[in-house]
Amino acid sequence: MLRSAGLSLSLTAALACSPLVPAFSPATFAGEVDVVAVDATRQSNGMWRFSVTLRHDDEGWDHYANRWDVVGPDGTVYGERVLAHPHVDEQPFTRSLSGVAIPDDVRQVIIRGNDSVHGLGGVERTVDLIR
Repeated sequence: MLRSAGLSLSLTAALACSPLVPAFSPATFAGEVDVVAVDATRQSNGMWRFSVTLRHDDEGWDHYANRWDVVGPDGTVYGERVLAHPHVDEQPFTRSLSGVAIPDDVRQVIIRGNDSVHGLGGVERTVDLIR
């Protein structure tokens, strides 16, 4: 799917990404943000656009998915999408972030979610970047 003009490439990472295996039982992660799907598109200017679908049992302003990050294999955070409000009645939900600069030698990124109570956690996705 093309999302911008020019020589854009698209990757439906929901098919090409794999969840990282949690080190603890699923009960340990109850209430944390799961990354369900990712679409990564290289824009004509060389920047990246990510559309990320999250699932979280948002309860309201005291406990909700409040951010997702684009992180390199070395831990460098290339992009951060702040979520300004709870999505109690919209699950799962998708939000995008454009203009993410990722060096050409980086071939994979990790998308991870954050919530206002647990911080980072839940299912992450590793995305192969097609250049």
